[in-house]
Amino acid sequence: MRVFVKICGLSTPRAVSEAIHAGADAIGFVFAESPRQVTPKRAAQLCRDVSPAIIRVAVMRNPTRDEWRRVADEFAPDWLQTEAGDFARLDLPEGISRLPVFRDTPDLDMAAFGREELVLFEAAESGQGVQADWRRAAELVAGMGADRQLVLAGGLRPENVGAAIATVRPWGVDVSSGVESRRGVKDPERIAAFIAAVREAESGHV
Repeated sequence: MRVFVKICGLSTPRAVSEAIHAGADAIGFVFAESPRQVTPKRAAQLCRDVSPAIIRVAVMRNPTRDEWRRVADEFAPDWLQTEAGDFARLDLPEGISRLPVFRDTPDLDMAAFGREELVLFEAAESGQGVQADWRRAAELVAGMGADRQLVLAGGLRPENVGAAIATVRPWGVDVSSGVESRRGVKDPERIAAFIAAVREAESGHV
């Protein structure tokens, strides 16, 4: 089974180019407060020549309606990634899909989790290199039907993503800080190494 790969927190043309060249399925742009934060206009510029085959993801956290409207209008992503509870108050234009974030915390809302077809399971904090509980993630995956999909995030890097795939058996993986040379700066070699490690691990992911 092919594992979906999202490279997140891109902010330069080189990083976008390297992620796509290495084989990423999706590229994420952060609009929440972060060293990786970009404006909607900048994200649109970075994606100007990106193939429609690559999924462009707007990454937000508790945005206001106006903040989301600006991103939707100026960037027009394929997916919106934000906290699961945010979607109740946000209007998604036709053509934009949702990627709700569920965090590895004691108060994980299993009822809400069970209603989603595609989810991102993340550590308590994003972009800090903190690893989510893989065993808990594996239990969530085991309880999901074949028509539901989980993207694993949190603390992944080239050195451990193979083990994460073997343990969790996720539909996809998402990385940001794990492919950086320093905080907020993507490393082309680590991006390539991460995706190569994912592809190597796929042989045992059936």
